[in-house]
Amino acid sequence: MTAWQPYLSHLKALDQADARLAEVPDDLEARFDRARMLTLLGRTELAKQAYFQILERAPGHFGALNNLGTLLYETGYRTAARTAYAEAVARHPDQPMARVNLANLLREEGAVEDARREYQAALALAPDHPEAHQGLALLLLEAGEEEAARAHQLAGFRNRAETVLPYLGTTEPVPVLLLISAARGNAPFQALLDNKTFLVTVIVAEIFDEARPLPPHRLVVNAIGDADLCAEALRSAGRIVARSQAPVLNPPAAVLATGRADNAARLATIPGVVTPATLDLPRTRLAGPDAAAVIAGLGFTYPLLLRAPGYHAGLHFHLVAEAAELPAAIASLPGSRVSLIQYLDARGADGKARKYRVMMIGGRLYPAHAAISSHWKIHYFSADMADHPEHRAEDAAFLGDMAAILGGRAVQALQDIRTALALDYVGIDFGLDPEGNVLLFEANAAMTIHPPGPDPRWDYRREPVARVVEQHLKKPLADAILFGALKDGGTAKVERKGDGLAILTKAK
Repeated sequence: MTAWQPYLSHLKALDQADARLAEVPDDLEARFDRARMLTLLGRTELAKQAYFQILERAPGHFGALNNLGTLLYETGYRTAARTAYAEAVARHPDQPMARVNLANLLREEGAVEDARREYQAALALAPDHPEAHQGLALLLLEAGEEEAARAHQLAGFRNRAETVLPYLGTTEPVPVLLLISAARGNAPFQALLDNKTFLVTVIVAEIFDEARPLPPHRLVVNAIGDADLCAEALRSAGRIVARSQAPVLNPPAAVLATGRADNAARLATIPGVVTPATLDLPRTRLAGPDAAAVIAGLGFTYPLLLRAPGYHAGLHFHLVAEAAELPAAIASLPGSRVSLIQYLDARGADGKARKYRVMMIGGRLYPAHAAISSHWKIHYFSADMADHPEHRAEDAAFLGDMAAILGGRAVQALQDIRTALALDYVGIDFGLDPEGNVLLFEANAAMTIHPPGPDPRWDYRREPVARVVEQHLKKPLADAILFGALKDGGTAKVERKGDGLAILTKAK
């Protein structure tokens, strides 16, 4: 069977399921087979309907509950997904996969102990369950239990360092290597590689046996995006890339240079950019009673920020207003290192903080969001947006005309940052000072554009987000290859016009 024939086999299996249902409409297994084939063929909404129809007839059907939960999660209905997973666990407590799916969702929502309990229950049922080990490894990393996390990483990816994803095209695919890390910090490239065009082999870089031959490929996509968290994986990815003659998206060496401290140092010289003084220190230097003296000796004043390197979404990140707050803040941080960061005040004239996100894709700038909050720690998902129409209006204005909101000085600074980072895909979070300078918070290749939720309040975001994802990521990536960018062994150059993603114009 060739690489693209599974698609045709799924179509055949769907026809067979429909034929069985025509004869016996109440055949639950035929309905389940039909729902599975619709899922594998990418017909998500029809698959959801098919699973709901099964559950109307058999509310406890495990496969329908579990698979529906996954589809709901993937399409943004997280509360409904949690309900489906929880029902699957309640009705089928001996099924480890349902527990793992529920644990993954709980972990992402911050319900750490509940997630840990479900992972451990899954491993009690199936000690070698790879997804349970992988999820527990992430949870342990987030808790700072690095040694225990590593053991679960190795168990979770044993014999799984190389995985071929399903291909849904009908013609010969373009083979691609997708490099990821076993830790957090991966860019969302898997969703951007059209499975009707690309046959994707996922390689877990730090687990992959480098003595093995590389799978066939005509493009390498490095999804490892967090230099502070994934340095080991990026170094492994660099050695993998060095063995390939194919074009590379987001070269690992360039990503490795985007740690917070590195960015703060190298981007500080760009006109219109203000970077925070940033030091990555051994935790032991700040653990004693002289921590305040050490910090003063390093030239930092209050307020200042402390965080555990490699964490995002505000996790393990504290503002310290005065020296008396240091011991508690330091004690709460996991891991062996601590990042000491100068506080940059991003409040506007109304006293509210603003954090902008701009994606830098294929040499162009795309607005992702403007988050507004009364709190210094600002993230789009937790900002004061849902209940403030005036904030949503400001976000909409930013999406519609980024330059008008930011001003020319900031836009030029962002363009210079893009040039300095030299990445095909990277995001930047920043604020503005009263003079229109960019206050750099973070820039890395693990950032994404948050898809809007189903609430009508986010309708204004749907078209701008879809335009960036569909027109400037998915389609140009496929088109560049279809137009011949990888002919002649992957060394031909193609000069593309327009504002698409020109990542394949580079010859190795």
